Amino acid sequence: MLLSLPGVLLEEELHTIRALLKQAQWVDGRTTAGIQAASVKNNQQLAEDDPLLAQIRRIVLQALQRDPLFFSAALPDKILPPFVNRYAGETNAYGFHVDSAMRHMPDGSTRVRADVSATLFFNDPDEYEGGELVVQDVFGDQRIKLKAGAIVIYPSSSVHAVTPVTRGERLASFMFIQSMVRDAAQRRMLFDMDMALVRLRQQQGETPEVVQLTGIYHNLLRQWAL
Repeated sequence: MLLSLPGVLLEEELHTIRALLKQAQWVDGRTTAGIQAASVKNNQQLAEDDPLLAQIRRIVLQALQRDPLFFSAALPDKILPPFVNRYAGETNAYGFHVDSAMRHMPDGSTRVRADVSATLFFNDPDEYEGGELVVQDVFGDQRIKLKAGAIVIYPSSSVHAVTPVTRGERLASFMFIQSMVRDAAQRRMLFDMDMALVRLRQQQGETPEVVQLTGIYHNLLRQWAL
């Protein structure tokens, strides 16, 4: 499932992040890429030990935790602490690649299986040219370039790329999520059912049928959650 969610970050959160990034000391983005991805990765990111990264991570994770649509779509079990990257100048693109299936937590405590990948945009499309996230799926290449504060989520198994930024800079956070429901098709069915239930409650209230369908949703989640 490829899904874009607007307004994940509040305006004040976005302002804080943008102010922090004006102080950024960028490093080579290949440090967090797998062997195949590193060969086509040409961008910059904040180093793992950069104090700015810790501050931005807290803001981003707080925003994700309060967003019900993000929870419904990703059904997160674990979220690898988000990274922050920059595309500009000579370091301006990321060729087609697939995200590594397993990621280590920064402290080495455990692994995170990458079921869902996500990009959270920190600046608006008119601030830079190029920089589209291109995700290949059965309907063809999907090109995504969202407003600041919006997020796009997609299966980590997808082949994807970021096109060259030819003007300005593209600032974003990217992250990997281990879902409670490993199968992408099952996650999609649960999300569609959850959204239908939201609409039914708004239209009809808590009718016996809505209660019964809610029970079916949760029983499917119990059955499919790992």
